[in-house]
Amino acid sequence: MSTTVPSSELAASAPAESSRAGTGPAAPRSASWGADPYANALRTGRGPLFLRRSDGWLLPLDVERWCSDAGSADLSALHRCEGPVLDIGCGPGRLVAELASLGHRALGIDVSETAVARTRGLGGAALLRSVFDPLPGEGRWGTLLLLDGNIGIGGDPAALLDRAADLLAVGGLLIAETAPVDVDERVRVRLDDGRGGPGPSHAPAAREAAAEPFPWARIGTPALLRHADAGGWRTDGQWGAEGRTFVSLRRPVRERSARTSSQSAESAKSTPEISSQLPK
Repeated sequence: MSTTVPSSELAASAPAESSRAGTGPAAPRSASWGADPYANALRTGRGPLFLRRSDGWLLPLDVERWCSDAGSADLSALHRCEGPVLDIGCGPGRLVAELASLGHRALGIDVSETAVARTRGLGGAALLRSVFDPLPGEGRWGTLLLLDGNIGIGGDPAALLDRAADLLAVGGLLIAETAPVDVDERVRVRLDDGRGGPGPSHAPAAREAAAEPFPWARIGTPALLRHADAGGWRTDGQWGAEGRTFVSLRRPVRERSARTSSQSAESAKSTPEISSQLPK
């Protein structure tokens, strides 16, 4: 049985915010995810919390489920994981914690300090990074997770799939949760707690960060499969559980880009403590 990477070592070696790779796809680390009202929701373990489009449309975010133990729908995905697992946008850490209990070496990454702290508080390993930052183990992960709507990160699913292929080992598995409807849209959204955002007791900087719009995508299974097929991915499975829908994809066979090789080398130089714990 394999073990998780010690969270204390990961915490000590996490890079500063400025370490984001400048040549990656457009997926900026949004300050909104580290500010109120998202941080408040994770601290309390409850919503309401929404993604709000400029036209007023709201997408509810299931904070209570995120902050609970892994449920049966989560397990339907986690039991398919192979080898070391990278949970992209790990949130408060329920999946990383469950993976550890299942014997996987697992690492969560998130751009929210509160999310990373909660994951570590559950005993999971987590780093404060974007998926487009240099990451440990590039090209050696057995499975990547993009659950809880995280296929929308950066607002460009094709670019996110391309980055995922750089992170996975040959034959590696990507497990993504899709929207339960046939949709393929790119939007700019902001976080909204349904109560007008952060209250007057919060710092102006936090209010401003939470109100800043950022790119997001909503994508259903048919659209994801189209993007995957265009990128050379092979469909491994499709299923539903508790009203949620999932797709598993096998990494395309291709040569790694020069940019990716450069990022991997830089990551190895900047995080020596992590390097010895990476997937073999």
